[in-house]
Amino acid sequence: MKVENEVAGMKATVESARLFAQAQDVIASGVNSTARAPFSGWSPYPLFVDHGKGSRIVDADGNQFIDYLLGLGPMLLGHRPEQVTKAVVDFITQRGTVFALPVADEIELARKMIDAVPSVEQVHLANTGTEAVLYAVRLARAYTRRSKIIRFEGMYHGFSDAVYWSKHPPLDKAGPESRPVPVPQGPGLPKGLEDSLLVLQWNDGDALERMIREHGEEIAAVITEPVMCNTGCILPVPGYLELMRQLTHEFGIVLIFDEVITGFRIALGGAQQYYGVVPDLTVMAKGFGGGFPIAALGGKKEIMQLVADGTVSMAGTYSGNGIAVSAANATLNFLTTPGIYQQLFDRSQRLMRGIGERLESAGFEISIVGIGPLFQVWFTSSPIRNYRDAIRHARRDRFRIWWEEMMKQGVLFHPDAFENLFVSFAHTDIDVECTLRAVEGALPEMHRRLR
Repeated sequence: MKVENEVAGMKATVESARLFAQAQDVIASGVNSTARAPFSGWSPYPLFVDHGKGSRIVDADGNQFIDYLLGLGPMLLGHRPEQVTKAVVDFITQRGTVFALPVADEIELARKMIDAVPSVEQVHLANTGTEAVLYAVRLARAYTRRSKIIRFEGMYHGFSDAVYWSKHPPLDKAGPESRPVPVPQGPGLPKGLEDSLLVLQWNDGDALERMIREHGEEIAAVITEPVMCNTGCILPVPGYLELMRQLTHEFGIVLIFDEVITGFRIALGGAQQYYGVVPDLTVMAKGFGGGFPIAALGGKKEIMQLVADGTVSMAGTYSGNGIAVSAANATLNFLTTPGIYQQLFDRSQRLMRGIGERLESAGFEISIVGIGPLFQVWFTSSPIRNYRDAIRHARRDRFRIWWEEMMKQGVLFHPDAFENLFVSFAHTDIDVECTLRAVEGALPEMHRRLR
């Protein structure tokens, strides 16, 4: 079976080019997130989308794609899931939008999250992962009365000044492997903030233990993705998360899991349920909103209680707004359906295995790394355990060619190998079959270009 683009061929993206030219006149950079900009891989311009439904999107020129970008993750149920759309429309038409007062639906949502996520005893809603991380770090500092934060090279925890460091730093500025130095993501971050950060390589247990034993009495928190998802997909080596949990517990350090990407995606209870490692605080966002902007910070009641009496202020006019809460409640109602994660994992595994078999049979050195509906295809012959491995060994130029040729076949994902492919509950066996045929269709031109 083939998608429409495989039959007719992908049409020129003339309308996207025209719209991007117009956008640059009125929107700085022409897009409203750097993740969509040409310098982030969408060169020479990003596709402008007309609409999406289920596992497919259609661009402004009428090209249809099987979508593995999924809004960079939020569309876990696919585009315009009926149960979420209905819940939102009902809330707006029957009740309203924002009241600056609570609604009972927030209690229902909080209970569902507490039931689902192992670390969460109380929860506080926010609008974005950035906000929730900002509050998590603030809570950790207030709770421990310490100032320093350990973070890892290659991870992204939002764009607040306190953590927007060492995401993808140039190696000539990043310091030695064993003791990286904080590198600001760009100008505009005040000097002095780096003094509150301790930067480490991911998956280096010896360096982690050494840093904590040297500075443990100064460290308020360790913040980490339990699976590195902002430099492609890099899994924790066996025992690494367990060591992190042991050391932070021993030194009274708050362990924060940033599950903005993994939360509700690789299990109902996120990566902490999948790996059996329970942090003190958890940040969640993309997976539980059904495509609507909502985030949450949850964790131990002992820590969250600092919010209860106003010791730590957590504000937000739009936090807990009825639209987002109704979408999240509908999403979690779906995600608690028995057996659906196993179906999603089985389908995702067939996709990953099929892509790997076809690329390897064609002579490409690759490594497909992922968990269920979250994965990346590394064009490399070397294992990738951290950010510096990815910089040194990942063939991003080959990934780019693969991306371009898959686009021509009607399959969409992010053009940068340091992002991920996402599978939704809306993807079907037919989508998997079409995608694997698209890989086969892309191979001849990939070989020609690489010669």
